[in-house]
Amino acid sequence: MESKTGKSSSFFKSLLPLIWRAIPFAAVLVVIVLVILPLNKKIAAKKADLQALRLKQTGDHRALTNVTTLELVPQMLTEKISLPGVAKPWISLEVVSEVKGKVIRKIDQGRQVKKGDILAVIDQRDYQNSYDSALASYETALINKKRFAALSGKQFVTQSQLDDAAARVKTTRAAMENAKLNLERCTIRASMNGVVDRTYIEPGSFLAVGDPVVKLLKMDKLKIEVGIPESDVDAVRKLTAFDMTIDALGNKPYQGEFHYLYKSTDSMARLYTLEIQVDNEDLQILPDMFVRVSVVKNTDPQGLAVPMYSLVSLKNQTGVFVEKQGMVHFRPVRTGFQDGWKTQIVQGLEPQEHVVVMGHRIIEDGEKVNVTATAKTMEGLNP
Repeated sequence: MESKTGKSSSFFKSLLPLIWRAIPFAAVLVVIVLVILPLNKKIAAKKADLQALRLKQTGDHRALTNVTTLELVPQMLTEKISLPGVAKPWISLEVVSEVKGKVIRKIDQGRQVKKGDILAVIDQRDYQNSYDSALASYETALINKKRFAALSGKQFVTQSQLDDAAARVKTTRAAMENAKLNLERCTIRASMNGVVDRTYIEPGSFLAVGDPVVKLLKMDKLKIEVGIPESDVDAVRKLTAFDMTIDALGNKPYQGEFHYLYKSTDSMARLYTLEIQVDNEDLQILPDMFVRVSVVKNTDPQGLAVPMYSLVSLKNQTGVFVEKQGMVHFRPVRTGFQDGWKTQIVQGLEPQEHVVVMGHRIIEDGEKVNVTATAKTMEGLNP
C-alpha cells in the first residue's frame, strides 16, 4: 500500500508544473468569454441601430420623382376610321356595232373625245344604195298618193285605191327611214365625253351586229368605291364630304362628296359599298387606283383628352394620376373614342386639371413628385 501511495504522490507532483503553466491561458479564455464577446454583441447591435437610422433618414429625404403634366383644355376631338377604296370611272361604256360591215376607219386608244366625235366608220356603200332605193320608192308612193287624191275628187278612183296609196306612202317612208338610220349607223360616234380606253377593231376587220368597237370611259369625275362595315353604316349616312389620299400620286389629298350607299352587301364580309364622287378634271386619277378614305364617325367640339399612354390600371380600374400642389392622386375615368393617339375622357376629369403624362409608371397614389414641365396643349407632347 505504501508503494502505491508513493507512486500517486510522485505523479501529482509531476503534473503540478503543467497546471501552473496552463493557468494563464485559462484566465485569458475566461476574460474572452466574460468580457470581449458581450462587448462585440453590443457593438453589433449599435451598428444595426445606426444602419436602421441611416436608412430611415435616407427614406425620408430621398429625391422626388420627376414628372411631366398636361393641363386639360377643351378642344375639338374627332373619331376617324381609314378605309381602303378603289377608283372607278363615272361611266364605263362598251360601244358596239349596230350594223354589219367592213371597218374602214377607227380611232386610236387613249384619245379624248367629245360627244358626237367619230370612233369608227363602216363601209357605207351598200347602205347608201339601200337608202337611195328606199327614198325613190317613197317619192314614187308620195306622187301616186297625190295623183289618186286628185282623181278621187272627180270620182275616177275608188276610196279603196286612195287608201292603198296612202298606206303605200307610209310603208315606203318607214323603209326609207330605216335605210337612212342604218346608213347613219355606219359612222359610229361617241355618245358622251370621255377617253377611248381600248379599241377592239382594225381597218379591214368585219363587224357583225353587237360586236364591240371601243371601250369609252368618262373620267372627268370618278366614283370611289369603299366597303363600309355594318357597324359604321349609320355614321356614314350622316356624312356629305370625305377626305382621301391616293398612294400612287404621292399621297395627294382629295375631297369627295357622298353619292350613293348600296342597300345590300355583295360579299361574305358584309360590307356595304359606298360611292364617293370626286372631281378629276386633270385625269390624274386612273381607274382601279388604290385610295385611302377617311370616314369621320364622331366629333366632340369641347372634348377633354389625354394621351392614351398616360392611362394606367390600378385596382382593376382605368384612370390617370392627377397632380395638384406637388402631390399625385389616382383618378378613375371613363373613356370614349380615340382621336389618333388622344383618348377622349367622358367622365372623371375637369378642365384645367393637371394629368401626369410622363413618369406615371413609377409613382404611387399619394406620392409627392417634382413637376419638371407642364404642357398646355396635346401638340406640345411627343406621342
